[in-house]
Amino acid sequence: MEGIINVLKPSGMTSSDVVVWMRRLLKIKKIGHTGTLDPGVTGVLPICVGKGTRLAEYITEQGKAYIAEVTFGVTTDTQDSYGKVIQEIIPQLERRDLENILPDFLGRISQVPPMYSAVRKEGKHLYEYARKGISIERPSREVSIYRIKIEEWFDEELPKAILDIECSKGTYIRTISHDLGQALGCGAHMSYLIRTRSGPFKIQESWTLEEIEEAVRVSNFSFLLPLTAGIDLPRVSLAGTRVKAFLHGLPTKREQVKISDEGDGPYVQVMENDELIGIGVWREEGLYPHKVFGTKQKA
Repeated sequence: MEGIINVLKPSGMTSSDVVVWMRRLLKIKKIGHTGTLDPGVTGVLPICVGKGTRLAEYITEQGKAYIAEVTFGVTTDTQDSYGKVIQEIIPQLERRDLENILPDFLGRISQVPPMYSAVRKEGKHLYEYARKGISIERPSREVSIYRIKIEEWFDEELPKAILDIECSKGTYIRTISHDLGQALGCGAHMSYLIRTRSGPFKIQESWTLEEIEEAVRVSNFSFLLPLTAGIDLPRVSLAGTRVKAFLHGLPTKREQVKISDEGDGPYVQVMENDELIGIGVWREEGLYPHKVFGTKQKA
């Protein structure tokens, strides 16, 4: 069994919990996820099965989309609703105040990862330091925000906004929420989060764990998507002896490759008919194998 499953992760489970659950259900050890979602976050969590685990890095690299609820006036040590409140005020805030600063959060921006995160520092996760009450200096890093807009605004004692955010990998929506509050001078935290897209996988097409369990019970594996479903790379095709050469790590001249999509980057999906046999990389001499699947079956 191999492929990718678009799982709708429920609140209360870690990403690793979902992997363990899938291993027990499918009775397969080679299963992994493509990027951690906090336990309280729901939404799209692509799960890779069999040879699909070798594609996890490509899926993780792709963009994400979220619907976030931000509550203004309350700052927490985790930047979300699960942390300790460290400041609370009643802000005099209107929707237009938030609208005025959102353009500053578009494009390439710098973020300092939160202390309660899985980022490593000197061999330890930041959250390990945070749980001991230790705060250490973290270097900022650049992320890209492709879209950030207000879907809804709630004029309450503590104003709330529902934000639609599209961003690059590695973006902390908690930190965006926190930084919005800092920019407005009232503090804020992320009070709820749903991931609506991870790469090409959309929440409208995701499967709940209950749906997957029922499908397996009746031997329906339509939830298992092909390997190609998770990769947004141009395609090229090989045939005959060049397939065997590719699977054995040998390059192929450009004129011997059938190119379906030119693309901008050096990496491509390498196909034999409709089957993905690996990831290739263009160099001056031609197409080289970068990652090969199914060597034993094809060799």
